[in-house]
Amino acid sequence: MRHRLTTSDRTGEPLRQGAAIERGLLGRSMRRDSRARRMVLAAFIYVVCASVYAGVAGRERLTEHTAFNHYALLAEAWLHGRQDLGGPPPAYTQNNDFAEYKGKTFISFPPLPALLMLPFVKLAGSAENFRDGQFVIWLSGMAPAFLFLALEKLRRTGRSSRLESENLVLAFLFAFGTVYFFTAVEGTVWFAAMVVAAAAMALFVLFALDAERPILAGTMIGCIWLSRPPALLLSLLFALEAMRVSTDGGFPSEGSWTKRLRSTLARLNVGALARRYALFSIPILVSFAVVAWMNWTRYGRATPLYFDHTFLTVGWQARILRWGLFGYHYLPKNLGIVLTSLPWLPTPGDPAALGAPFKINEHGLALWFTTPLYLWVLWPKGLNSDPERKWLYCSVAISAALPAVLGLLYQNSGWRQFGYRFSNDYAVFLFVLLALGARPMKWLFRAAAAWGVAWNLFGAVTFDKARFDRFYYRDGSQTIVYQPD
Repeated sequence: MRHRLTTSDRTGEPLRQGAAIERGLLGRSMRRDSRARRMVLAAFIYVVCASVYAGVAGRERLTEHTAFNHYALLAEAWLHGRQDLGGPPPAYTQNNDFAEYKGKTFISFPPLPALLMLPFVKLAGSAENFRDGQFVIWLSGMAPAFLFLALEKLRRTGRSSRLESENLVLAFLFAFGTVYFFTAVEGTVWFAAMVVAAAAMALFVLFALDAERPILAGTMIGCIWLSRPPALLLSLLFALEAMRVSTDGGFPSEGSWTKRLRSTLARLNVGALARRYALFSIPILVSFAVVAWMNWTRYGRATPLYFDHTFLTVGWQARILRWGLFGYHYLPKNLGIVLTSLPWLPTPGDPAALGAPFKINEHGLALWFTTPLYLWVLWPKGLNSDPERKWLYCSVAISAALPAVLGLLYQNSGWRQFGYRFSNDYAVFLFVLLALGARPMKWLFRAAAAWGVAWNLFGAVTFDKARFDRFYYRDGSQTIVYQPD
């Protein structure tokens, strides 16, 4: 039935009333410090980030599956009721990073990304029909959006002096001014897990502050364990926050350390602390059980710890068998890459330069080079005058240091990469420190931010793209860290 134009329609009165109602709803949803406003801004961050990632990734990433779609292959194996692939890996994967055990081929990476892909692989009909790179890109906008919510919680609870606009800036700098940028547009197996884990990390911070949501915080740690196991060590933040809020009157701020410790223990509500720890632990234990079950069904070993990588069929398996997956042996090379790896300037007339003004070793660029804003973490402002903020700053810093150290002891530097991709395991925490550090965003900060965005945009656009190979130096042996003489 066609709508008849009424007198009220002609005068425009109902239209004006409808517009007024719409403006009222919009006004209430965007009221400062309202939950609705935070959700709207987080959604805005997600849309912007996902759109930029999709645009930079390009048509091939959006319309085809990646060459290293291990998680989609794992999801397909589950759909066929098995843990192994049922045969050798597809030829297009180049047999890269698969585990071989008793004649069977397994995916050696933690399973959560595959679980997220499972229903879509089912709908697509096969792993080859599923666009895994595009799927990862749509997930990639979540971490910056969730980080904004965590930073806003710090502001609302008075522990961060950052303005809402500054938190927006920090969220976008995380998205585009760190190696998360090139990670987000890659979409392949080595980067997909980092995208999933980064989103879980940001939510973990949101739930762990004040130990406010123990079960949800534990769930996020469980998700991290099933995506990026080294980042499990970030759970220290919840342990310290739970101890603080379980101490009547909070931690003392005066006296010697021994006196403060005795006072804290005397006022500690052990029962409340135990309840928080128990609730936090339940989801983590469930994630351990998942890993133990997978290891039992695959290898006959019911261990909750990952060890699939010891079965990798890769050229450097010998060093893993000799030195282990983690060890001091790997520290010097990894430290050199994280701290000193810079672009190579070609020698005059070098035909290998192919017209490129510089080359980047695929061990990746130094962390401070790709994101100089991290240097601001070393000089926080005004902590001594604010004991509660100082405690939180130290708690976050120590928690971030644990997976950072573990990454430096790992058998692989992260090769192949544009920048040090293992920093994704704690980058969310570094941005929390930037918020807590309270250094003003003056011209030097802005210059460092612009530098980071420019270089990481370059990395996202050029890395792993055949037409830009001239900018990268690739050494399949993984032994050349610095420019040869």
